[in-house]
Amino acid sequence: MSFTLLDVQSASQALEESLATVVDGHSQVCHRMVTVLLAGGHVLLEDVPGVGKTVLAKSLARAVDGTVNRIQFTPDLLPSDVTGVQIFDRQSKDLRFHEGPVFANVVIADEINRAPAKTQSALLEAMEERQVSTDGTTYPLPTPFMVVATQNPWDLDGTYPLPEAQRDRFMVRLSPGYPDAEAEARMLTRHRVSDPLDVLRPVADAATIAHLQGLVTEVHVAEEVTDFLVRLGRATREHPEIRLGVSPRALLQWMRMAQAEAASTGRDYVTPSDIVDVAQAVAGHRVVLHVPDDARGTAAATIIEAVLASVPAPSPSGRGALAGRR
Repeated sequence: MSFTLLDVQSASQALEESLATVVDGHSQVCHRMVTVLLAGGHVLLEDVPGVGKTVLAKSLARAVDGTVNRIQFTPDLLPSDVTGVQIFDRQSKDLRFHEGPVFANVVIADEINRAPAKTQSALLEAMEERQVSTDGTTYPLPTPFMVVATQNPWDLDGTYPLPEAQRDRFMVRLSPGYPDAEAEARMLTRHRVSDPLDVLRPVADAATIAHLQGLVTEVHVAEEVTDFLVRLGRATREHPEIRLGVSPRALLQWMRMAQAEAASTGRDYVTPSDIVDVAQAVAGHRVVLHVPDDARGTAAATIIEAVLASVPAPSPSGRGALAGRR
């Protein structure tokens, strides 16, 4: 079966509508979640308790007809509890690898900062290379593969902050925040009798998502837009208030996120507006500032806005100029 960008747009809308039946008042976050899925990235949901981070992750997992595993991160969780372990098989008298919960299409890493760094690092290879290596053998992970991690930026007693290498592997960081009064009223009505998550049904299967992810990579990025993205990345590294700017890997993910944003609207080319629209979600958790950690989030958003304002975007002279190829 062949797919087109219209299928990407259709799948994006169906997934967003499916999430909206469970999660009220977070349409923009739902859109970003679906866009990351189509871009083949991973999501870090970071916000205060009780705003629906885990529900959002579980909703996306159920909307895709694939394998799903949830890992509750705790201080005593071991790396092998995530990736898997070698078990002695009495019949064959040999060691057999028993796959851990990371072997799934969607992995929900709940409260990821509750586990120490050695356990968090068990996800590094999986998230970047889509594989797990143990005892000299490499095991590929399912396709598609997505990690949706949650963490609470408050109440940090007994938690282990994510190292920069770990944060850099998340394509975006999203903060749902509190819904407005109307959305909260709808939530109370919906949840009064039953849980909407119980009746959520898949709207796309894993194989279809994998094909659509391939189409996203074909969305054209003109030279002018690539140059604009590079200048934005370098501006974060040269800004006086930023100690560590975005990495080359971040620029690759930034571009892929913009491609998915374009594809979700049915376009086969990226515009400068796509780059700007996803900037906060992609770059906000990656820059390290010369400010205390508790002020990092707000300050980063302000500085990224300043960076966006300081770098002139290319002025398209029409669709063809940016699309480049037809």
